Amino acid sequence: MTRTDSSRPHRARTTRLALATAVTAGVVLAACGGGGTAGADLDPNADLSQQTLTISNWAGYYPEDLAEKVQAAIGTPLTITNHATNEEIMAKLTAGGDSGIDVAFVSGQFAQALNEAGLVEVINPDFVPNLANLYPEAQNLSYDPGNTFSVPYAWGTTGLCYRSDLIDEPTSWRAILEPAAESKGKVTALATERWLMLPAQKALGFSANTTDEGEMEQVKQALIAAKPNLLAYDDTTFYSRLVSGEANLVVAWDGWCNYGTAENPDIKFTVPTEGSDLWADTMVILKSSKNKEAAHAFINYILDPANHAWVAENILYKVPNAAAMEQVAALAETFPNMGLTPAQLLQGESLIDLGEAGPLYTRIATEVTSS
Repeated sequence: MTRTDSSRPHRARTTRLALATAVTAGVVLAACGGGGTAGADLDPNADLSQQTLTISNWAGYYPEDLAEKVQAAIGTPLTITNHATNEEIMAKLTAGGDSGIDVAFVSGQFAQALNEAGLVEVINPDFVPNLANLYPEAQNLSYDPGNTFSVPYAWGTTGLCYRSDLIDEPTSWRAILEPAAESKGKVTALATERWLMLPAQKALGFSANTTDEGEMEQVKQALIAAKPNLLAYDDTTFYSRLVSGEANLVVAWDGWCNYGTAENPDIKFTVPTEGSDLWADTMVILKSSKNKEAAHAFINYILDPANHAWVAENILYKVPNAAAMEQVAALAETFPNMGLTPAQLLQGESLIDLGEAGPLYTRIATEVTSS
């Protein structure tokens, strides 16, 4: 789902950042072996006009004229396909054979799963000099230390979005689990598995990547106890509920809180004292691509500061590109969370692929939401 306001297009976080392990079985069946193999031999003199590129991205997550601009810049004809969810593109990439995709945009834990299946190419930094524009902190994220097989495109965190004219600033995730009297029935939580769990995980002092069954049982019980006080599980319209006053406190991804703030400056974003997550969206090159030089050139084009700044300016998500963020520094005056520093973001826990523990999260999410 996207906003009807086309001036600030984006794609729904509800589905693009679902649990990576929902497709783990498909990944395992799609390929043998794992990541860490040497990259392909690339030709520094390749004629990029003789290569073609097909990328898959979320609709609204890139400029409408991206294909024309890329061809003008690097000479390679570009075709763009859209996927609605991580699961959708993962199913395509892990079905076996050549997907026809050269570069895919997937969230960090999904890139990790693809690499473990041996489906993505090692990034050759000699062909992506604009990697130097990334913050140092963005070059050592836990799902891919050193950006060996993925390049981050956007990053952020999850917190509480609230009406500052109606309630005091919440400081704890317990404001969702045990809301004050004025917030009962006016609170929304996220339904997507990883973020459904997050408030209870952090309030209880657990990792957002925990696979301990005893800890997750405590998480389940806390979420079930919180459910009677919720207005809804809402991954897509929570900021609209804040604007209308139907809700006064919601669990929100930082970028999406900004859409509410744009309509009502009394809508604020805060990260609870117990901490939160660090999510990232990435670009990966498929090992099956026959256009790897052009694929590297495409990623290098995106990392140009003027090009990467488009994401922050138009979607209101932070990008891990120091030079790009300098160009849009003024956004923080209206949207304070756009001013979160890499050091502040890295206080959040980087989400990783859960591997065989994925079904545990799926089962608990089903039990909570259907209770």
